[in-house]
Amino acid sequence: MIILKIGTCINFRDIDSISKKFETIKQHGIDSCQIISWNKSIRTDENAETLKNLIKEHCITVSAFWCGWSGPQAWNFYEGQTTLGLIPKKYREERIKDLKQGADFALKLGITDVATHMGFIPENPYDPNFLPFCDAVREVAEHLKFNGQNLLFETGQETPVAMLRCFETVGTDNLAVNLDTANLILYGKANPVDALDVFGKYVRNIHVKDGLYPTDGKNLGKETRLGDGKVDFKALLIKLRELGYDSYLTIEREITGEKQLEDVIFAKSYLENILKEIGG
Repeated sequence: MIILKIGTCINFRDIDSISKKFETIKQHGIDSCQIISWNKSIRTDENAETLKNLIKEHCITVSAFWCGWSGPQAWNFYEGQTTLGLIPKKYREERIKDLKQGADFALKLGITDVATHMGFIPENPYDPNFLPFCDAVREVAEHLKFNGQNLLFETGQETPVAMLRCFETVGTDNLAVNLDTANLILYGKANPVDALDVFGKYVRNIHVKDGLYPTDGKNLGKETRLGDGKVDFKALLIKLRELGYDSYLTIEREITGEKQLEDVIFAKSYLENILKEIGG
């Protein structure tokens, strides 16, 4: 029987608070996480050693290191096109360095999967930005391959076919997918269940999240608590089982405060009930 492991996302904003975050998730029966890191200034050798010890102390499995990059970011359909990921030429060189540095930090923690958002990958393969973007991805992927690591694209800003085409163009064997179940809906790009027909074999980790489709041409759809949005988690989990997926279900709830923890705990129970129903 395939056993899927339920975890959550932990933001690494500073070394002092992350121990408490580990304690909190363990109290609620969660012992795996993705570490989310946007602040590259705290990715030091000293912090790597401390964080590695805290992970061991709390018996946490870190399934992936989610690596952010420097420069502006706008999570919408307009400014997002010119600010996100490796797509904008203006920020590309610096962000290549950011991702390499983040991967090296993850390596010190013993983490082999590094995830990020790549930006609005052009749907048109003849777009003049497509091949230079793929060259940038290849540079990062080859650095990670030297480290023995995988580069995971988080879904959302691109169609599944555009992501698949990028993988084929880049051509390294360490590219994979961090499937954010809600993002494909929030960005209006695809249904996550159907998207598995396109890139299912590449999925190595999952952000379990729910949401609604966009209702205007500028703003993303609304994220919701699991079960309140458009993701059919039962169908998703059945299809993942058919694909032989045996990795992590990493709960992500992009709000703050007590409600975030409340919704993460709810999501864990929600997923466990579905898994029990389908025998997964």
